[in-house]
Amino acid sequence: MKKNKEDIVNSWIKKAGRDLEVSKRELKLSEPLTNIICFHARQTAEKYMKAYLIWLDIGFQKTHDIEDLVVLASKKDPSILELKDYGAELSSFAVEVRYPEFDEDNLHPNICLPHSIIPLELRLLQYIINFLIKFNFFTNKNFFCV
Repeated sequence: MKKNKEDIVNSWIKKAGRDLEVSKRELKLSEPLTNIICFHARQTAEKYMKAYLIWLDIGFQKTHDIEDLVVLASKKDPSILELKDYGAELSSFAVEVRYPEFDEDNLHPNICLPHSIIPLELRLLQYIINFLIKFNFFTNKNFFCV
């Protein structure tokens, strides 16, 4: 059975919710793994952006660059450009926090600190959620987690 647009958007949001849940669980630990928190927080934002693009009927190439996704979304929603810088900053968490050649001791001091990424992620998520609520996307059958 072929999924409709609403089902596809919902699938992206569910996957994003799982990434968000990983970040939230890790934050509760006495010694949280900040690189894991930051990576999954940016994954959440990326998946919400892709859900938003699908909702807007905008195709996208395989990418992990949130800034590029924001620019794509601006074709139908110019006001999202106010979040372009957030997207650029979030995108930096795609590589640096995952690979050993980017040793945490040599990174920018705030690169892996949850307090530096979570507000960026939440700002982007809130924007997209507010837009989808405005268009009645979230119904009783839809799942989302923030």
